[in-house]
Amino acid sequence: MTIHYRSFGFQVLVGMVVGLALGFVARTMGAGPEGDLNWLAETLKTIGSIFVSLLKAIVPPLVFAAIVASIANLRALDNAARLAGQTLLWFAITALIAVSIGLLLGVLIQPGIGAQGPATPPTAPSSVGGWLDFLKGLVPGNSLALLASTKITGGAASTSISFNILQLLVISIVVGLATLKVGEKAEPFLTFVRSFLAIVRALLGWVIRLTPVGSAGLIGSAVATYGWDALAQLGTFTGAIYLGLALVLLGVYPTLLILNGLKPLPFFAKAWPAIQLGFVSRSSVGTMPVTEAVTERMGVEKSYAAFAIPLASTTKMDGCASIYPALSAIFVAGFYGIHLHAIDYALIAFVSVIGSAATAGLTGATVMLTLTLSTLGLPLEGAGLLLAIDPILDMGRTAVNVAGQVLVATIVAKREGILDEAAYASAGELVPAQA
Repeated sequence: MTIHYRSFGFQVLVGMVVGLALGFVARTMGAGPEGDLNWLAETLKTIGSIFVSLLKAIVPPLVFAAIVASIANLRALDNAARLAGQTLLWFAITALIAVSIGLLLGVLIQPGIGAQGPATPPTAPSSVGGWLDFLKGLVPGNSLALLASTKITGGAASTSISFNILQLLVISIVVGLATLKVGEKAEPFLTFVRSFLAIVRALLGWVIRLTPVGSAGLIGSAVATYGWDALAQLGTFTGAIYLGLALVLLGVYPTLLILNGLKPLPFFAKAWPAIQLGFVSRSSVGTMPVTEAVTERMGVEKSYAAFAIPLASTTKMDGCASIYPALSAIFVAGFYGIHLHAIDYALIAFVSVIGSAATAGLTGATVMLTLTLSTLGLPLEGAGLLLAIDPILDMGRTAVNVAGQVLVATIVAKREGILDEAAYASAGELVPAQA
């Protein structure tokens, strides 16, 4: 097998290896002169933070433009309503399979029993998800889905403004449906949105080119900050999570492909750039353009891919919203000595399939986790036990999220006769999507 040393995939792999090496070096250097991070650990953290910040800055305009344009693209499909229904159905099917694996592993392994947890006492997370909060959170507070928060530190107050991605998703869907309703009068607006989307993708393409550097910073910072200590404290839980992710990625997904008459190897060969970027960036939304590009290279009709992937990138989370909350709930129950009943496992499955939009395609899954815990009546302090190693877990979760998003679009396209099977089976150089 020939290695393309200038290929994007190889560059990201080098960045990950360099990050691991620098992280271990920073770990051995110890703390800084004032007990804080040493210069190397601080540098790695800064590089990783800048990369993630750049991705997050592009997420709001990308979500709005991509969702509006994707809904408008449904007009080009003869069976748009059926395609949309089949897409949502397969979202639910794969989520149900994933959460079932998480529940099965949790019951067999019981990761919370005998766990010592972190040295610091567990505390409830600052943000908590509940069903009423989730439902109210769907209603935009303003037309831009802006959210302001004030933090008081040392007597000084600081206010930050951010986008509520879930509300922005709702706004985008409503605007997209309105363009379909208006018809020809909306064409000038859609022309602007498509042009704007092209510009945003160009900007994101530049950011994605920084992935090798960003991955070095992110992985190096994780190693320097956590080392093996946090993993050792929650080793059984971490192992169970990654075992569940591996079973879904390497077991369930290939099986579903085979059952639908598709070979798994071409799928993974073409999907690898998106899976890889999802792993290092921990952002399904930030990975969206690459995910859409590899889906089109699968042979999926472009107009359908332009609808399915933006929707999937914000709502389709087999890792964050299925495997993780299922195992986490069983871990918390075992840690506190709480016995779960059949109805509790059914509730976990229900929350995972229905409430996955709560994750909204961003890094971390605290909202989904606390939503599950609060639904079951489990101590929310249990989430605090798991937050210490969340970045390490989130890498694997997001990789599975992205793979599942490509998988559903590919399977639906195959079942509906809009998959170019010759393109699916063909080989191609793995490079990042050109915006």
